[in-house]
Amino acid sequence: MNKSKPLFIFYLLVGYVCLQFIWWAFMLFELNNELSQKKAELLVSKQEQGIIQNETLPELKGKLHKKWLMIAGEGTVFLILLIVGIAKTHSTFKKEIALSDQQKNFLLSITHELKSPLASNKLHLQTLLKHELAREKQQALLLSALNDTERLISLADNLLMAAKIDSNTFDLLLESTDLAKLIENTISNAEHLKKNKHTIKLDLQAEIFFPVDRLTFPSILLNLYENAVKYSPNETEIHISLNKKNRQIFINVSDEGSGIPELERDRVFQKFYRIGNEETRKTKGTGLGLFIVKNLVEKHNGVIHVKNNNPKGSTIEICFDNNIEQRT
Repeated sequence: MNKSKPLFIFYLLVGYVCLQFIWWAFMLFELNNELSQKKAELLVSKQEQGIIQNETLPELKGKLHKKWLMIAGEGTVFLILLIVGIAKTHSTFKKEIALSDQQKNFLLSITHELKSPLASNKLHLQTLLKHELAREKQQALLLSALNDTERLISLADNLLMAAKIDSNTFDLLLESTDLAKLIENTISNAEHLKKNKHTIKLDLQAEIFFPVDRLTFPSILLNLYENAVKYSPNETEIHISLNKKNRQIFINVSDEGSGIPELERDRVFQKFYRIGNEETRKTKGTGLGLFIVKNLVEKHNGVIHVKNNNPKGSTIEICFDNNIEQRT
């Protein structure tokens, strides 16, 4: 009801303006006809009295016709402008409502993403305080708490990065980097993403050097890895590859999930956007990951797109033009 009320008022105003426009056009035509009729009657009366007139009745009818055309032309232009304005306003309303929905979903998801690991950590700490546990169980609880903490840190990093992207308040410090080693180290350190027991296959071509920002580039890898973990079944394979063809460097992250519909492939990089099917809605997430990835890739002068992963799933491919000499 709250969402439809502004649109209802808008359509009500549109209807009122349209009725006023029709009434305005009708009154102009009527007034023009009345004036022309009075003038014609006066002309006929003077002719009957023998008064010589410079204007004849056919000329008067011709002027009346021209005035009709003028009113119709101006009315048509006004109507076109009115329709364009209504269409633009309607589109803006729809975008604002969609953005409001996305922000609402974001707040709900971020609340859950923050509350869940904090509640889990609290439970682990209470268990350790209240019970004398064997060392193995203590280590298991501490490891779980550490993973939840890593998850919170990752979430905080994403929120901070999204804010920096929006305000454009960060610069990259580019350094020539061995991409294979950077990818391997980043993935191996992502302990909080390994509890789903996916099989991680790294296919990394060695000795590929490229200038990257070593603080922000891991965010690209972590978000793509997390996205693949999130949207693919447990114990399936996630394939991460790095290779160079001619002077282009490709990084591919493939999963065996349900895939991304073709119509959604550009939208998934929008801020707060999440694919609108029920399976996706049940997964955790804030809708920031791929938004951050796309912007960071573009900051590194790269391009990113989604394609199918045969026989199932999706592949997110990043391509960089290597404009520096490869180190050996």
